[in-house]
Amino acid sequence: MADSLGLKRLDLYLQFERPLTEQELGGIRSGIKRRANREPLQYILGSADFYTVTLKTDERALIPRPETEYLIELLHTRYLNKAPSRILDLGTGSGAIAIALLSVFPEAEAVAVDQSASALELTAENAQATGVSDRIRCLQSDWFEGVEGTFELILANPPYLTREEMDTAEPEVVKYEPSKALFGGDDGLDDLNRIVDDGLTYLVEGGMLVLETGIHHHRGLMERANALGYVSMQSVKDLEKRDRFLIGLK
Repeated sequence: MADSLGLKRLDLYLQFERPLTEQELGGIRSGIKRRANREPLQYILGSADFYTVTLKTDERALIPRPETEYLIELLHTRYLNKAPSRILDLGTGSGAIAIALLSVFPEAEAVAVDQSASALELTAENAQATGVSDRIRCLQSDWFEGVEGTFELILANPPYLTREEMDTAEPEVVKYEPSKALFGGDDGLDDLNRIVDDGLTYLVEGGMLVLETGIHHHRGLMERANALGYVSMQSVKDLEKRDRFLIGLK
């Protein structure tokens, strides 16, 4: 209602007794109908706040999640000892991760990778709107396939839902969000394994690989990383105290 009327939510209470015009009611009814059909609120509003930026959101990419926002906060305030100069964001979607990091590290540059051309169009629109378009390059690629050079920081929030999780996910997820950005194979590890396997090649010495994962993936991924030669692979919990993030060093 607040968005449709161009108000802050508090204003709804301050203007509680103001009659609405038929045009105003029509806009509210349209939004309510879409939400009743289980369309995500962020798609209806067309935007979502993410860390220090506001991003355009639509069906071209996943909606940025609070868990991912918390990961950016952890990196910014705790895990990065110095600002990275080159960042690689794999599976960038709306560009949320790359753009949020560029907003807090003004000297950094980023390469934002996605298989989807339409997702990269959304990334470019968000980069332009947030004033970082001169420091980000959008690259259509199958993970590392078209990537060149090395990076201080590589991040990925790849598809990691299992077959069972896809079958039981809410309609907001399976009906409206792009399934290619969600389903990670029967065990959810198809893309995570590829990124861990190839990540060392694209990291500088001392560089950091950061992954958002499913909550049951950490043991296998940590064993895989150790066998490949990562210096360390640390499991980090999300706000609900579930194993959600992996942070590895070369």
